[in-house]
Order: sequence, then structure tokens, then C-alpha cells
Amino acid sequence: MTGTEGSPRSIRTAVVGYGLAGSVFHAPLLSADPSYSLDVIATSDAGRQAGASSRLPGVDVVRDLAEVLKRATDLDLVVLATPPATHHPLARAALEAGLDVVVDKPFAVTSAQGQELVELARQLGRVLTVFHNRRWDGDFLTLQKLLAAQAFGAVTRFESRFERWSPAIAKAWKARATAADGGGVLFDLGSHLIDQALQLFGPATVLHAELKARRSDERADDDVFLVLRHDSGVTSHLSMNVLCAQQGPRFRVLGSIGGFTKNGVDPQEPYLAAGGSPLDPAYGREDTEWAGFLGRDAHLDRLPTERGNYPEFYRMLAAKILDGGASSQLPLPVNPEDAVEVLKVIEAARVFK
Repeated sequence: MTGTEGSPRSIRTAVVGYGLAGSVFHAPLLSADPSYSLDVIATSDAGRQAGASSRLPGVDVVRDLAEVLKRATDLDLVVLATPPATHHPLARAALEAGLDVVVDKPFAVTSAQGQELVELARQLGRVLTVFHNRRWDGDFLTLQKLLAAQAFGAVTRFESRFERWSPAIAKAWKARATAADGGGVLFDLGSHLIDQALQLFGPATVLHAELKARRSDERADDDVFLVLRHDSGVTSHLSMNVLCAQQGPRFRVLGSIGGFTKNGVDPQEPYLAAGGSPLDPAYGREDTEWAGFLGRDAHLDRLPTERGNYPEFYRMLAAKILDGGASSQLPLPVNPEDAVEVLKVIEAARVFK
């Protein structure tokens, strides 16, 4: 992909949806990466339209994907940051318009829908990926580094949690959404936890699942516990809860010669939400008070957390697109087949409800 006289050309991008995902994650990350030009924001909400125009001067603000697709010949990439039930039809339309596509998680509301999009992208020769950004959380990168160094010996149990105190459902679409619409914490936070577990320890079977709706107006689930048995022999305990007044450790790993415990949550989301830039020196750096503990030989060592790196998702995607797109041998930041596997685990978990 080149501009005039062979000079590199930015990847012309539209972000559809300007709620939390669009405004806090995608727009700031794209704006900070010189490989992209953020040209269009699509949102039907008047307040969000005003916010996008104010924060991103020079970016065209339109109502919806239909308006985006009218200018498809002037674009290269569409990022879908819309509610889950819209992901399949919108991604299909964007692919058929000849555009590469990023879909926020969850990829779709069924694994069949996700697989259909994977096959369509393959047939059309388009790039398709899914924003499982928490592969680049600092604590997850720290854990990957420890596993690569075999710091625990043979891992036996992996515990992972996303727990919050959110007694009120803040978003209108979430208040309306059932599980069939992609609503609930299993689709939301659970997509991250399942993806991380599968990345660390490989394919897994759901041994046990508890899905509850604790809030009176919750139409799907807000308190979920899963037990996965990985083919590698590791057992994962995954907890996600948005009505949790006291949170447990973010990670706990137990192995034959050591263990690791990590509290706190990666700081990148709140940093971006407060208006910080991925280009800031402080971006992705966690306060030392949240360092995890590696336990071996009857003593504990504090381990500084690796720097979080959500920009790596878009760096890898740019490399792929600029190297020839779907025909390039460079890896995608997230293989959409991985996201289909996450959806299969979610579907298996719902059998226990």
C-alpha cells in the first residue's frame, strides 16, 4: 500500500461506534499510530457525535455503517465497536464492501456466526481480526514471561478473575440485552478471561459452570464461575462478577515448584479513559505497589509488572495490511479462529445454566 511516488500511505480507517470501546480504546490507539489515518467516526448518538467532533477535529462524523460504506472506496479498514448483536451483520457488510475489518470482542453472539465471517474473509481475501486487547495487559505479559521461563515447573491450576462493583447497569443496550443478544458478563469480561486461558494453556473443555443474575434488572448474567480442563493438563478457574464488593487476586498460578499471585487490574483502560495518550511515557506502567509475588523455596519475591502494550495490536495489524493484507505471511494480532474458540467455550458453559 503506497501513496504518490511510492511513499508509504496511511491505512484509511473508520471507527463505527463511539461508546467506551470506540472512544477509549480504538480512537486513541489509532490516532497515536502513524500507520493509520482516522478518517471517519460513526455514531447515532448526538452527544457522542459532539464529543467525537470536539476531540478529533478533522475527522468526519456520520450516523452509521451505511454512511461509512458510501465512502468505502476512500477507506481501507473498518473497526466495529458496536454492541455484540450487531457484529455479524456489520462485519459481513464491511467485508463485502471490500474493506478489512476489526471486530471488538465478543466476535459474534454464536460460534457459527464467527466461523461464517472467518470463511467470508478468506473467500474475499480480506483481513479480519478481533480486538482481544487484554493479551497485551501488563500482568498477562508478566505471566507469559514467567511461564516461558518455567518459573512454576508443571502448572496445575490457573485462577483468573475480573471482578467489579457495578450495582447499576450503566449502558442502555446492556440493560436490554439477553444472552442471545450478547449481553451479560460471560460475553463481556468472560471473553477476555477465556481467551487468556486458552492462549496460556491451550484447548480446553468446560467441566463446570455457574451463571447467575444477581442484579434485579440483569437480563443475562452478572456473576459467572467456570472450570476448564485444558488438554495440557492444567485446570483453570475463571471468575467474572460485576456485583463484587471485595475483589480476589487478578491471577493466581500454582505449579510443581512455585506459584504466582497478582492483585489489581491493568492500568491502560483507566489511563486512556482519563484522556492519556498511548504515546505518554507513563502509559502502560503500573505502580510498583501492585507488583505480583513469585513464591518458590518457601519465600516470596516481588516482581515488577511488564509494561502494558495495547498499541501492539494495531502495530501488528498495520504490518499485516501494509505487507499485502490477507496474502501476507505476517501474523494477525489475533487470529479470528481463536475468537471462535472463545465463543465455543461460552456456548459450552451455557449448557450448565
